[in-house]
Amino acid sequence: MLLLKRLFGKADRGHEEVRPLWHRSVELARKPEWFTRGGIADTVEGRFDAVTLVLALVMLRLDGDDALRAPSARLTELFVDDMDGQLRQSGVGDLVVGKHVGKLMGALGGRIEALKAALAKADDADLIAAIERNVTLNEGADTAFLAAELRAMAARFAATANADLLAGRIAA
Repeated sequence: MLLLKRLFGKADRGHEEVRPLWHRSVELARKPEWFTRGGIADTVEGRFDAVTLVLALVMLRLDGDDALRAPSARLTELFVDDMDGQLRQSGVGDLVVGKHVGKLMGALGGRIEALKAALAKADDADLIAAIERNVTLNEGADTAFLAAELRAMAARFAATANADLLAGRIAA
């Protein structure tokens, strides 16, 4: 059985270490308030936007600590694996999955940079502008609420010990 798994299964590549963090990140992105009060569109695009917002904050936290560089790379690989699977399930063909995943990675990278710059400022104007540029919103979305949520989440991540973070033990 082990031989078959090694031949036909995906290598773990150390993903088990960060899998709890990946699951917790997705769980945090699914908080109903993001969609009901914040006004993120409850669509495939909006849910992707919510996941990438939370994941961008997690990546900023991981990348800010040299000891967490390797787990950061593994978390990125889990994101790619998940997006690859989601695209295939939605009917995207093998020949173009890589191109789509590349675009999704570009979106994540853009959000990481936008949030990094906006969170460095005390004023929420840049954070609200980043949300408006990068998130699929319903009309009348409460971007000030979303900005406050993102800022509070970033603070919680910063206050979370490395071991707890990797284990996905992050307060909501």
